[in-house]
Amino acid sequence: MSDGESLDTQVRRSTITDVARLADVSIKTVSRVVRQEPNVSEETRKAVRAAIEQLNYRPTISARSTTGSRSFMLGLVFDNPNPSYTFDLLIGAQQAVKEQGYQLVFEPLERNGKGLGAAITQLVVQGNLDGVIVPPPLCDDPSVLGALSKLGRPFARIAPSRELTLGFGVSMDDGAAAAAMTRHLIELGHRRIGFIKGRAGTATTENRLRGYREALAAAGIPFDEALVQQGDFQMRSGLVCADALLALADMPTAIFASNDDMAAGALIAVQRRGLHVPGDVSVAGFDDAATAAAMWPPLTTIRQPVAEMAATAARKVIEYQRDPEATLDSVQLDYELVVRESTGAAPQRR
Repeated sequence: MSDGESLDTQVRRSTITDVARLADVSIKTVSRVVRQEPNVSEETRKAVRAAIEQLNYRPTISARSTTGSRSFMLGLVFDNPNPSYTFDLLIGAQQAVKEQGYQLVFEPLERNGKGLGAAITQLVVQGNLDGVIVPPPLCDDPSVLGALSKLGRPFARIAPSRELTLGFGVSMDDGAAAAAMTRHLIELGHRRIGFIKGRAGTATTENRLRGYREALAAAGIPFDEALVQQGDFQMRSGLVCADALLALADMPTAIFASNDDMAAGALIAVQRRGLHVPGDVSVAGFDDAATAAAMWPPLTTIRQPVAEMAATAARKVIEYQRDPEATLDSVQLDYELVVRESTGAAPQRR
C-alpha cells in the first residue's frame, strides 16, 4: 500500500454499480434481482448473481427495501443447551436465507426468563424482521406463540407439538425414530436397555421416551423405571446418568441416550469403569452430530435432519412473505438410523 493510499481504499466495499458493470446490465436490473422481483429472465438473474458472488457484494438494507416494507431479514431465536444442534440450525437457516437474498438474525432467548413474549416482540419490531424461525423448546412456549400471533409476521416452527395450526411446522417423528433405535438394540439381543432422557418438560424429550417404551412393549419387554435417567441434553448429564445406570446391581447391556452429547458422556462413563463398548455395553445416541463419527468407538445414532429442517423453515417463511395467499402445508422430514461400531450383540453375562 502506497503512502497516499488509505486502508479504506484497499477494502472498498463493492457497489451496485460495480455489479451492474460486471454483469453488463442496468443498476435497476441488479436491484430487481436483489429484491427477488419478477420480470427478469433466468439468464440475467444468473449473470447478476455470478457478479454478486465474484465481487462479494453485500447490499445494504436500504438498497433492498421497497418503500413500505421488507427488511429482507429473518430471525432465528433459540434456547437449547445442545451446541451441536444449535450450530446445525444456524448453518441450515443461514444457507437458505443467503440463497434467497435475505440475512439472518440469530438471537438467544432464555425460556425460563421473565418477559419472553415481550422480548421476542421487541426483537421483531426493532429489527423489523420479515419473519421468525422458532426451534424447540421455544416453538411450544405459550408466550412466544401468543406474541408471534399478535405481530402478524410469518413464522415457522421446528418440531412443534402443540397448537399445530399456528405458523408453519417442520418436523421429524421423534417417537418413531426412538422406537427404531430401540428395536435395533433389541434385535442385537439386548433386553436391559438404559434410557437417558433429554431436557425435562420438552415435547422432544417426551416423544423420544414414548418411542423407547413403545418398542419395548412391542417386543414384550417390561418397562423398568430404574433403567430411565433424567438428563438435560448436555454431555455432563450423560456421564452422570450412565454412571447411575452402570451402578445398578443388574446393569443394562445397552444405553440409549436422547442425544449425541449425552451419548458421549455415556461412552466416558462406560470406559472409565474398565468396560468395553460394545463388548460389555452398547451405547447409542440421537442427532448424528458432527462429533458422532469422530467418537471412539464411532457412535450408532439417529440422523436428524436439523440443518434441513431449519432451511425448510426459512424457505417457508420467505415464500409466505412474498405471497401471503400461498397455501403452505406443514412438512415432516425423514430420519435415518445410522449404525456404527458403538452397538453390538448383547453380552452373554447373565
